[in-house]
Amino acid sequence: MLLQLIKQIQTENIKLPYTIHFLILNNEEIGYGGNSTITEETVEYLAVDMRATGDGQSTDEYTVAICAKDFNGPYHYGLRNHLVELAKKNDIGYQIDMYPQSGSDASAAIKAGHDIIHGLIGLGIDSSHAFERTHEDSSKNTLQLLYYYLLPDS
Repeated sequence: MLLQLIKQIQTENIKLPYTIHFLILNNEEIGYGGNSTITEETVEYLAVDMRATGDGQSTDEYTVAICAKDFNGPYHYGLRNHLVELAKKNDIGYQIDMYPQSGSDASAAIKAGHDIIHGLIGLGIDSSHAFERTHEDSSKNTLQLLYYYLLPDS
């Protein structure tokens, strides 16, 4: 999904007013994620990960999940509200949810002491770890939210 987003930005010749680092990692569940690669200039860290459906969750297989809180604590309130407003403005299906049994690279960065605005979004999926299932609408909604998040003045 991130590679598709990069391709879309290049194809549409979008000039972003800031530097973006795309990190593709697989260590968030053990607590260190991308912590060592965060530059001093980093202001915001938006993690993108799968968000499992389940009992007590509002996440579904059709929308993008915007995380309010995980087992490390709450995500940045202002960034979460910005993501919700982008979703509303651009007719993107979304759900706000909490994930008390998991974390993200963004929350691991906060835990490591980085002073950044942090957030988490992801595809709503059924199951995880090798047998993940989602609807293409969840992928489309997640990609659209990322796209509008990166656009200047969106």
